[in-house]
Amino acid sequence: MSIYPPEDRIWWSKPVEKTEVLWVTIAFIWGLIMFFMMPYWHLTGDQNLSNEAYKITADKYAEKTEAFAKKYQVRVEGDNDVPVVKPPAGSDVYMLARLWDWWPILELEKGKSYRLHLSSLDYQHGFSLQPENINLQVHPNYDMVVTITPTSSGEFGIICNEFCGSGHHTMVGKMYVKDSK
Repeated sequence: MSIYPPEDRIWWSKPVEKTEVLWVTIAFIWGLIMFFMMPYWHLTGDQNLSNEAYKITADKYAEKTEAFAKKYQVRVEGDNDVPVVKPPAGSDVYMLARLWDWWPILELEKGKSYRLHLSSLDYQHGFSLQPENINLQVHPNYDMVVTITPTSSGEFGIICNEFCGSGHHTMVGKMYVKDSK
């Protein structure tokens, strides 16, 4: 109940002003355009990552990632001796998320394709490759597979963009892309 109720309580029988009809029509048409652009852009846009997902246990994924890191390790970096791995072009590349780091560090070749496998050992994390702005959700017990072909060389940061706890702000990783020889 308002302080001063309207004089005529049957407001819906009043005529609508032309400018209001115009703005409602524009908003409706714009909504339809945006609605139909979503499936169109999904089917024709080059930004869509072709990905696959497979059910896997955290222990099994950790074993695969550790075997991958051991096989292709070229050096270690940082205070925690994080392995830097350099897999051959066209191979499967494994990276895991856990509180609060991305493991291992990848060293890839520019212009070569890789199948990047991502999974979490504990909670949902977000894989955000910067400054390329590639964002994926990484779920525990799922092996997310994305085919990537680096197009520029340099050092890239990987951050978690899904809040995962008190150390979320420290969850960073690294990826190197070198010019192919």
